Amino acid sequence: MNKLLLHLEGAAVFALSLYAYFYFSFGWILLILLLLAPDLAMLGYLINNKIGSVIYNLFHTYVLSLAGVLIGFLFHDLLLAISLIWTAHIGMDRMVGYGLKYSSGFKDTHFDRV
Repeated sequence: MNKLLLHLEGAAVFALSLYAYFYFSFGWILLILLLLAPDLAMLGYLINNKIGSVIYNLFHTYVLSLAGVLIGFLFHDLLLAISLIWTAHIGMDRMVGYGLKYSSGFKDTHFDRV
């Protein structure tokens, strides 16, 4: 049941982030270019599992992306657009079962082993 709730939570965040993105009339091109950009954080695994998991998790936690949404909403449209895409990416990952990583390996997540 908990796993299902995490998937539904991710789907809700993904949908709401995209809704907000298009509500503010941001364009398709930026969305297409950046939607998968946070996955570049997995390059940290080229160093080692510990550093890789820390870098990956920093780019896949809602804390930083939602802070960007708040700051962007208050001060700058481009930051708002990028942060909404970032938040949508995290929601999309959670929706399909990709979670935060443990330092034991890339496939070990807070959801389960991928």
